[in-house]
Amino acid sequence: MKQKRFLLSEAEIPQQWYNIQVDLPHPLQPMLNPQTREPLSVDDLAHIFPRECCVQELDHEHRWIDIPEEVLDKYRSYRATPLVRAYDLEAALGTPAHIYFKNESVNPLGSHKINSALPQCFYAKQEGTTNVTTETGAGQWGAALSYAASVFGLSAAVYQVKISMQQKPYRSSIMRTFGAAVTGSPSMSTRAGKDIITRDPMHSGSLGTAISEAVELATTTPNCKYTLGSVLSHVSLHQTIIGLEAEKQMAMAGEEPDMVIACFGGGSNFGGVAFPFMRHVLKDGKKIEFIAAEPEACPKLTKGRFEYDFGDEAGYTPLLPMFTLGHQFKPSNIHAGGLRYHGAGMIVSQLLKEGLMHGVDIPQRETFEAALIFARTEGIIPAPESSHAIAATIREALKCKETGEEKVILFNLSGHGLIDMTAYEQYLNGDI
Repeated sequence: MKQKRFLLSEAEIPQQWYNIQVDLPHPLQPMLNPQTREPLSVDDLAHIFPRECCVQELDHEHRWIDIPEEVLDKYRSYRATPLVRAYDLEAALGTPAHIYFKNESVNPLGSHKINSALPQCFYAKQEGTTNVTTETGAGQWGAALSYAASVFGLSAAVYQVKISMQQKPYRSSIMRTFGAAVTGSPSMSTRAGKDIITRDPMHSGSLGTAISEAVELATTTPNCKYTLGSVLSHVSLHQTIIGLEAEKQMAMAGEEPDMVIACFGGGSNFGGVAFPFMRHVLKDGKKIEFIAAEPEACPKLTKGRFEYDFGDEAGYTPLLPMFTLGHQFKPSNIHAGGLRYHGAGMIVSQLLKEGLMHGVDIPQRETFEAALIFARTEGIIPAPESSHAIAATIREALKCKETGEEKVILFNLSGHGLIDMTAYEQYLNGDI
């Protein structure tokens, strides 16, 4: 019988995260203070983020960072996630390619986001913080953060992109179930929100607007820290548990990936699955192709410029060196709300500059077409965000069909789409 699922025991869960910054060919350009244009220190960043996250953000020396026992204890309740050989998808495509996916949809709240929400809330609690705040697009990060905050006894306030709140109302309900206060962004509750609404009363929101409001709340509220679901390096660091597990599981399958693919918004799930495999390219000279699949409606990797830019619309964040469409870019109202972000994380931007990975932009209809093929073969309805990775995988698998190459493709299924059925209904009714 063909082995389809590759599972690790609790004892085999990685005990450390992998910090790719140590192995980059060239160091990252620093984040800058927007007023002075001077590089930021841990102390500067700790006014906004939990201090330990700031230490990790600027760590260029330690390749391996220990996962706190308290976080490992929470990880053990759901990790390791399965690695799955997609035999039925391969058969439907008629491809000689071997397709594997890391199934992060089985995590609590249904996505990879919990992998970073838990350590961020742990570090906040450890330093005596009582409140955390954040932004969220589709709501996967907001849901994960709300749950993690409840686990560690923190109060959480979430600004959800207004159009995504309308498209996915049950995600807001999930956040409130865990005790979080949820506000549609832009809102009239912050100066940043008021300014945005004054300029554009019909603004449907973006991750940039929601970040502005969350950062403002964190910096004006006593004992409150801002947490982030993507983009920054410490978030991708926490997510490397995905790729570190996948390495062990691919070895169990007796194969190594020729390609690693993930959807791309700010870079957390892409970095999570890709960076552990990337280290073998950087250190051992292995040949692996890395593909980040982004929406055609928000193509910062394929059409953005590399420059210093704000991470939010109002200009509250540090200046980040990244591929960007501009911090005031207003994306169209696609259903992949988690990918509607104007910029790419600093590490991914550096890797793109170095030619170590590349992006592809995919039209929304193609992602839904790919999602249906995947659902009807593998039995999992994927999140609209994850469907970008599936679409990119199908493209590559069909190329293998044309050439006869038996490539091994690994993609990250970052989340399920069971709370995205309104989007599927619109697609099935021909309204997308």
